[in-house]
Amino acid sequence: MSGGAEHDFGAFVAARATTLLRVAYLACGDQLEAEDLLQTALERTFRHWDRVRHDSPEPYVRRVIVNTAISRARRRAILRIVPVRTPPDTPVRSADTDLRGVLMDALRALPPRQRAVVVLRYWEDLSEHQTAEVLGCTIGTVKSQSSKALAKLRTALGEESLEGVIGNARA
Repeated sequence: MSGGAEHDFGAFVAARATTLLRVAYLACGDQLEAEDLLQTALERTFRHWDRVRHDSPEPYVRRVIVNTAISRARRRAILRIVPVRTPPDTPVRSADTDLRGVLMDALRALPPRQRAVVVLRYWEDLSEHQTAEVLGCTIGTVKSQSSKALAKLRTALGEESLEGVIGNARA
């Protein structure tokens, strides 16, 4: 890769890293995991930078983040099925959990694809078409996954809480 291409990649990362880290955090719900997801996505993007840089690279990185988050969630789900000798420690939550914590718990409870749709549609404010492109699926899939995810969030959070949270998330 030429020095100019490396400079372009560095400029892209400097300009978009904060936004992409937010996408990664919302896709997985954990700050350290989000940083790792972003690092993985940027590494994969760098390997294909000569091809990706001529188009808009941000959707490519978002797609890598979302796909990696989904793959990791699947692996963790499989590992939960495999029996272990001692049960893992479960963290104890305090009684005064803030709304953000409640929301993140509700997002974590969603299946990875539904969580990705919610993050891209409502936090990143992408259109259904853009979300479908990032996820590599049809617009109908985005609509159905969004509907199912919002129904689960409404059940978990209550109708009024959900509307307030989605409005605050965009602000």
